[in-house]
Amino acid sequence: MPEFSPRILPLLWRRSVPARKAVGRPPRLSVDVVVATAIRLADAEGLEAASMARVAAELSVATMSLYTYVPSRPELVDLMVDEVLWARALQSDGDFRERVTLYADRTFAMYRAHPWLAEVSRVRPPVGPGMLAEQEFMLAAVATLGLPVDRLNRPATAIASWVTGAAHHEAEAALLRRTTGLSTDEWWQQRGELWEDWFDVEAHPTMTAIWNAGAFDRGADEQAQDAFAYGLGLLLEGIERSASVERDDRVS
Repeated sequence: MPEFSPRILPLLWRRSVPARKAVGRPPRLSVDVVVATAIRLADAEGLEAASMARVAAELSVATMSLYTYVPSRPELVDLMVDEVLWARALQSDGDFRERVTLYADRTFAMYRAHPWLAEVSRVRPPVGPGMLAEQEFMLAAVATLGLPVDRLNRPATAIASWVTGAAHHEAEAALLRRTTGLSTDEWWQQRGELWEDWFDVEAHPTMTAIWNAGAFDRGADEQAQDAFAYGLGLLLEGIERSASVERDDRVS
């Protein structure tokens, strides 16, 4: 596993410090240009396309010269991820539900615009302005419920995990459509023989009842969207009720 390199922090936070006055010939490129080019390639062809060599070729420079701006490919990917996180521009003065709805809508839009995010682990994200802006936004959203400060992180993390997981799932399906040429529904249709020759209705009575009721008739994408909305609604309702109970307990 690659070790943490402190070189990434000045790059992630490059907009937070005053730019140094250039001495001599101005640089031909910038970190912003390199990252934007890598994102464009990944959007069009997948994350693998955003290699150092390919980005250099797109910018008509030698590959080695690219390392002047970004020290390595893993650091380039970190910069790409944080850039698209930051681009969500999560800002709202609305109530709890309005803020969570905004977060969900923009997170799904982000993954749809950049499906290669499904190829990147979010377990150990780049600690940049994009990631921290996401956390601040979610914590502030939960804070509108009046919970004590030490109780904010758990519900905020639960919401972010549910939303990101669903958006990641949708993006993974989009990547599979791109690489295989098959939608998820077409993939299941190719396995029709399973239901005819191998599926045991007696061993799966609940699934069979649901099938006979027509609940599996809708497409996989539509079912996934319904399941997400259903789960998110229950999650938010539970958080709101818990916050209400805690407020009442403090008053009494």
